[in-house]
Amino acid sequence: MKRNESISKIMKRQVITLTHGDPISRIRKTFTDTGVGHLPVVNDGQLVGIVSWTDLMRVSFGDAFGESTDAVDATLDHTITLEQLMEPNPVTLDHTATIRDAAAILSKADFHSLPVVDGEHLVGIVTSSDLISYLNELL
Repeated sequence: MKRNESISKIMKRQVITLTHGDPISRIRKTFTDTGVGHLPVVNDGQLVGIVSWTDLMRVSFGDAFGESTDAVDATLDHTITLEQLMEPNPVTLDHTATIRDAAAILSKADFHSLPVVDGEHLVGIVTSSDLISYLNELL
């Protein structure tokens, strides 16, 4: 592995995002339709938070009792907001960072994604899976 290889080599540039104020039902639909595990939240292009599939599952207790996702979402849409669910201060990675920088953060963290920013603007995302795929290609 090149020690100073740019994060741009492995980050996803086409990031699926949520918008400040989206209801829980849209969050679940986005996770389900796209298969991603982490969704940055943006407001006018600026990163304001991130929500993970795990965050959603923590509040979707009705799923455990066999309730339909529609019923659970309808309840959650009226009881919790995206702003309450999301992490409002996610750890980020500057767009000039290296793959090694991302690995150093994610190897010690209890989360699995890093929004990549240029200032406050979201320009990409890198996940633990991206790092593993990169390493697998090297082996």
